[in-house]
Amino acid sequence: MERIPAPEQRLDEWVMLAYRIPREPSTPRIALWRKLRKYGVFQLADGVVVLPASARTREQFEWLAEEIVEAGGQAEVWTAAPTTQNQQDRMRAKLSADRAAEYDEITDAAEAAQSVPDTDGRTKKLTQLRRRMREIDKRTFFPTSQRDGAEAALKELAGRPAETQVPQ
Repeated sequence: MERIPAPEQRLDEWVMLAYRIPREPSTPRIALWRKLRKYGVFQLADGVVVLPASARTREQFEWLAEEIVEAGGQAEVWTAAPTTQNQQDRMRAKLSADRAAEYDEITDAAEAAQSVPDTDGRTKKLTQLRRRMREIDKRTFFPTSQRDGAEAALKELAGRPAETQVPQ
């Protein structure tokens, strides 16, 4: 029996990368792992990762699939949807929790940088943290309240009140 949700309860579409990559040489495998981490994937199983479907995530996975094949592996990119709301919620919750933890790290680092005695040191740290925040934003598919806290902490570090909106 096929379980397709009613149109008003349509589950999100995901893009899936299923792959196998040789253990040796290890360089392509490590590079793949780093890119998957950078993209903020949800790992369904060994060699199977997903992201919410968009033109960008499809393209990212298609490029990775080409790299895997060039490294002597096998890779396919699929569009998929979970069959239950529970699966959908679990994937969304995991991705949200992962990004929330990263935003918390930004907040903690910005608060710690407040105690750096020299202005140049604080400015350098602020620049690094803003760059990191943009990287996290690129892989944030579901909003988290922790992002607002991280943004406020960066604004405070910059010497601006948290209410002032500054483009990043």
